[in-house]
Amino acid sequence: MPRTRTALLTTIAMFAFAGNSLLCRLALKGTAIDPSTFTLVRIVSAALVLWLIRRTRGVGGGLGGNWASALALFVYAAGFSLAYVRLAAGTGALLLFGAVQATMIGYGVVHGERMRVRQWMGLLIALAGLVWLVLPRAVSALSTPVGASMLMLGAGAAWGVYSLRGRSAVDPVATTAGNFLRAVPFAVALSVATIGSVSLDGAGLAYAIVSGAVTSGAGYIVWYAALKQLKASSAASVQLSVPVITAAGGIVLLGEPLTVRLLVGSAAILGGVALVIAGRKAH
Repeated sequence: MPRTRTALLTTIAMFAFAGNSLLCRLALKGTAIDPSTFTLVRIVSAALVLWLIRRTRGVGGGLGGNWASALALFVYAAGFSLAYVRLAAGTGALLLFGAVQATMIGYGVVHGERMRVRQWMGLLIALAGLVWLVLPRAVSALSTPVGASMLMLGAGAAWGVYSLRGRSAVDPVATTAGNFLRAVPFAVALSVATIGSVSLDGAGLAYAIVSGAVTSGAGYIVWYAALKQLKASSAASVQLSVPVITAAGGIVLLGEPLTVRLLVGSAAILGGVALVIAGRKAH
């Protein structure tokens, strides 16, 4: 039963993360909202919803989370939004999830977490599938602004750090609420620093609110709950499924084409993740 619950929570979290990617892409490519405002509205919306959830549950006590995790959360959210203004979707996904992998698995190995041969094979297959999936767009990375690439790499590393720190959370709701509330001043500071480029419309505002309230606030609570049962390597590898879910969402919601490359890449990613998880259970 605990494994089934962990699998369900992890699946929900991955769909929430994919939802964030789709909402961000829709907002920054199809509306007038600027990335700093999107980040601010997203973080404030998540903080408000999480505060309301705590009030509904009748939870008292001090604020959960901490400033270090809040900073990591902000760096991820801001870097993600700022980078996607200039990066192709495939290039951005490759940089983001590559950084997540390096951060989380590197941390696990340094701290004594050992992966079996089958797990390493699964990870390599999943990474190969990810490269295969985004290669056509990734080829253009040579012409991609260095600044945008560094922002996305930083966002991935920050997300890896945030996930690692979240593994010790006792109360996912309190911890996530505290982290989002503490991230608000950082987001306000970014908006003030970029006040000259502020832009907003109704559609962009709606996407940012949904991204914050639903796929971020609620989604991260679920992710924190799942993280308590996942090793760093497994937590990192399972997130490789997010680009696949995002691509599927693009087909359904944005009318993007279903290609052989997408099918092959998706099968490799999901199969590789399955090997990593299966190797953990066998061990």
